Amino acid sequence: MTHVFHRNPKVSLKTAVGGKGIRLFDSDGKSYIDACGGAAVSCLGHGHPAVIEAIKQQLDTIAYAHTSFFTTQVAEDLADFLQNKAPGNLNHVYFVSGGSEAVEAALKLARQYFVEIDQTERRHFIARRQSYHGNTLGALAIGGNAWRRQPFLPLLIEAHHVSPCYAYRDQLPNESEEQYASRLAHELEDKILELGPSTVAAFVAETVVGATAGAVPPVKTYLQKIRAVCDKYGVLLILDEVMSGMGRTGHLFACEEDGVVPDIITIAKGLGAGYQPIGATLCSDKIYDVIVNGSGFFQHGHTYIGHATACAASLAVQKTIQDQNLLANVLQRGEQLRGELHQTFANHPHIGDIRGRGLFVGIELVQDRESKKPLDPALKTHARIKAQAKENGLLVYPMGGTIDGRLGDHILLAPPFICTEADISDIVSRLNDTVSQVL
Repeated sequence: MTHVFHRNPKVSLKTAVGGKGIRLFDSDGKSYIDACGGAAVSCLGHGHPAVIEAIKQQLDTIAYAHTSFFTTQVAEDLADFLQNKAPGNLNHVYFVSGGSEAVEAALKLARQYFVEIDQTERRHFIARRQSYHGNTLGALAIGGNAWRRQPFLPLLIEAHHVSPCYAYRDQLPNESEEQYASRLAHELEDKILELGPSTVAAFVAETVVGATAGAVPPVKTYLQKIRAVCDKYGVLLILDEVMSGMGRTGHLFACEEDGVVPDIITIAKGLGAGYQPIGATLCSDKIYDVIVNGSGFFQHGHTYIGHATACAASLAVQKTIQDQNLLANVLQRGEQLRGELHQTFANHPHIGDIRGRGLFVGIELVQDRESKKPLDPALKTHARIKAQAKENGLLVYPMGGTIDGRLGDHILLAPPFICTEADISDIVSRLNDTVSQVL
């Protein structure tokens, strides 16, 4: 009998009792390779001594001080670190406790920016179908995950959606990447014109789509073309890097690879690597200066923002990634992972697409490779993959509804940045066994 309200109360969960490196251990003594970092969170694996020591030292200093009374040195140091690494003039860091909070803060900051400059009619947010931006009501409203949104539709603010950049499914046979990117940019422009340019506040997109569609990267020039459309109509660009950021793609900020600087960016997950709950919203000088020189107050806040112990853990995580040059390992092991997956599943009739960047990889399952026809959703193949992989001592992050919220299955892999060459081969081998057993 448990008194914990688990997210799926009908499922009996094993009890995790320990973790070391890329492995977790349950109370029965079974070991699991954490090939997904939970939800792309545990980028340094488990039990990292440097992070644990940083948390202990911070607890000896001060664990928490409310941000309406004090700042802390560790919060200032983490903000300095992130500002120094962020692209463009994203120089201002607003700390929160997770990804959904970071997106909520971004939406409210965008709205307040326009209120401060007396463009109060700008109220519309445009996002993309099959996106995921969090589970709080604002983040859920702009997200494009139909299954998650459906029960709560009467509670959600109005939001608008355009097509995702999903080349495997949506790029036409004779269409170049450049043409495809242009078509999607025109679609966004048409939506802005339809709503009225003076009423649109921001366009929100995951730099690399995460859980809902399975590590879908944008085609070349897509984000640059989107940035140009936003600039043309005075619309803010908000990039959600809660899952894809903080080194997951091999770049600390995923948008660096695309040569684009947003007005606001959200980060979490790999920011603190699971050692403490933390997220952040970074904004440009333009937005920050308007707030400071206007009302002087961001009308937002939570009890645990800027939590000192969480900031200490996060700073230790980021310094470890930097000092051990782990981003280079992410790129190398990511190439290896995708290469071995392509080789292993080269002729598999039910593996349709293998995609991603760095150690952020999606595998789309299909009924037929030629037609790309999805599997019958009644089979719940993604759930069977997850259960069988766990039985095989492998933790992966599969999901259904990849295509439209109902059809489609994929597997998401997001192993820790500390993975060795042998670790990656072990992950692929266990996944191959799993797929063979299920399909």
